[in-house]
Amino acid sequence: STISITRLAENLERPENFVGMHFFNPVHMMPLVEVIRGEKTSAEAIATTVVLAQKMGKTPIVVNDCPGFLVNRVLFPYFGAFDLLLKDGADFQQIDKVMEKFGWPMGPAYLIDVVGIDTGVHGAEVMAEGFPDRMKPDFKGSIQVMYENNRLGQKNDVGFYKYELDRKGKKAKVVDPTAYELVASVATAEKREFDPQEIIDRMMLAFCNETVRCLEDNIVATPAEADMAMIMGVGFPPFRGGPCRYIDQTGVAEYVALCDKYAHLGKAYEAPQSLRDMAANNKKFYG
Repeated sequence: STISITRLAENLERPENFVGMHFFNPVHMMPLVEVIRGEKTSAEAIATTVVLAQKMGKTPIVVNDCPGFLVNRVLFPYFGAFDLLLKDGADFQQIDKVMEKFGWPMGPAYLIDVVGIDTGVHGAEVMAEGFPDRMKPDFKGSIQVMYENNRLGQKNDVGFYKYELDRKGKKAKVVDPTAYELVASVATAEKREFDPQEIIDRMMLAFCNETVRCLEDNIVATPAEADMAMIMGVGFPPFRGGPCRYIDQTGVAEYVALCDKYAHLGKAYEAPQSLRDMAANNKKFYG
């Protein structure tokens, strides 16, 4: 999901016929498919692939090529915000509980365990190369440390959590003290309880800001499509309507003020210029 469609098409005689399809895990349950337009992909190839996705019973969204396409490009700053919270002394179980209460189907620690920590680390390297100003951390994070200790998540039963079979034979997560020791080895602050709202703000700013940047870069055409992709692709809380709707509900000016409050944490938290313009002109994503 981080391989460039344009690059893959470079050696083809008919690059206009080459198009990307990106499914989401678990494929049989997730409705979204990203249809990725490379630099030379024809409108006909896109239209044909959209129809194919619909025939498969999926909901297609057409996006332009970039590292991570749309959904994963937005997801990696979210994982980056998680890593930074742990560095600052947050408890990953608290983060998971707060974000699940906010409406996510699973918190970020559990999510990276399900995705696969090795997959996450590999993807993060590609994203850091593509967007170094905001996706290349200047510290070693907990996700990296888990990977170095061969804790890959559910696939080998140890990650941020340990996985044991429950009575029904399903993998259930249990607390593992070793995970806490590994997190502590890279944290620069003592473990402490955070205000739940600070956790929400720090996680959601990184996520929503990158969504807005994808709109600025014309990776996705409309706020409605971006919102749909995040709800259907990564489980953004549906009742919150997606990241653009969430910014509207927070109030664009209030949201920009939140960005300013956390801008010292890095570029991922800085308000995109288009949001500042919207705030200045009293505009919203949805009229």
